[in-house]
Amino acid sequence: MNVGQSFRLAIKSLLTSKARALLTMLGIIIGVAAVIVIVSLGTGMQTYMNSQFEQIGVNLIQVMVYEQPGNRNADADDFYALAEKYPQYIDSVTPALTVSGVVRQGAEEYERTSVTGVSETVYSPENGQTVNGERLDGGRFLSYVDVERNQHVCVIGSYLNDAMFSGRGVGQTLTISGVPFTVIGTMAETADSTEGSGDDFIYVPYGLAPQLNGGSGSMMNGYLVTSTSEDTSSAAKGVIESMLLRIYGDNSWYQVITMAEMMDMMDSMLGVLMTILVVIAAISLVVGGIGIMNIMLVSVTERTREIGIRKSLGAKGRDIRSQFIIEAGTTSAIGGIIGIVLGIVLANVFTAVVGMVMPTAEGFAAIPSVGGIAVSFGVSVGIGVLFGYLPANKAAKLNPIDALRYD
Repeated sequence: MNVGQSFRLAIKSLLTSKARALLTMLGIIIGVAAVIVIVSLGTGMQTYMNSQFEQIGVNLIQVMVYEQPGNRNADADDFYALAEKYPQYIDSVTPALTVSGVVRQGAEEYERTSVTGVSETVYSPENGQTVNGERLDGGRFLSYVDVERNQHVCVIGSYLNDAMFSGRGVGQTLTISGVPFTVIGTMAETADSTEGSGDDFIYVPYGLAPQLNGGSGSMMNGYLVTSTSEDTSSAAKGVIESMLLRIYGDNSWYQVITMAEMMDMMDSMLGVLMTILVVIAAISLVVGGIGIMNIMLVSVTERTREIGIRKSLGAKGRDIRSQFIIEAGTTSAIGGIIGIVLGIVLANVFTAVVGMVMPTAEGFAAIPSVGGIAVSFGVSVGIGVLFGYLPANKAAKLNPIDALRYD
């Protein structure tokens, strides 16, 4: 009996008992579909995050500086001086000083709003966005004059614009730590425009940060530095770290990280998470393989007389073995195909659901890769062949006389 005949016999056997065949394939179907969905979501998330990082700018460097009470600390002037000294590496610098002041508008208090002191260079008129990828929705951003004179003006996120002023915030007034500020600009929605989200923020001139923070200054200061290009990002990071080490004498008081390093960290974390989830999903494939083995053992018992007749007519043990292995492989292959179709459908459903639940996640798509589909199908067939070998070997070793006597 050749491979084609064995394959047709396997299909006939499956069609004879459709319900049993479907239950046998169920573990394979679920496992393959789960792997495809997880890999598709992970790949889609990785692509989306990388596109977001690239939109912000791969030449961005984030610097966090922790203040040493009573000692010399790095300040904005140090960073500006560094930018002047190394124009070939550093394109722009902006402080990003965190303020813990209380935000109020009328009788309402907004406890989760983040207040950050920045300079005008955090926003690029050429790109029409901040270094964090936020775009203006109305009014204007902070100007050089605003920052130089420490004027009491601010730019607010979409959540505050809607919650405080019903979308008409430009020209209105709010208070931070009891100090009144005039809203000169509003930013477009980038998150979900809810309290505490990425849209719940205020930008003020950085020179006002110590005053708004109770006069004690910020416990942790941030600086956003852009290198002249992606290629000079490492060199820019190096001169920044050299300056900070010279000031503090200990690298535990600061942290410098490039956007490329952040992308690598996120990709690495996502890769580990995907691997764990895929391994968990692969357990279903093992369960499916065990199910195939059990059913094939039952099939060998049911077809003992058939095996005896074939052997008495000259069939070799390897012929019997290959027949049952092909049957197990065919069962798992069909289950794998069904699982692939189900996985593709579910991946598209998840893409649509994410689009509806998170309208700001534009560009996210959980698209199954050809490589992932091929690997899933290959593994499903391999599982069937592997777990089908034991029943097939048992069938091949049956004594033809004992098999003919079996009732």
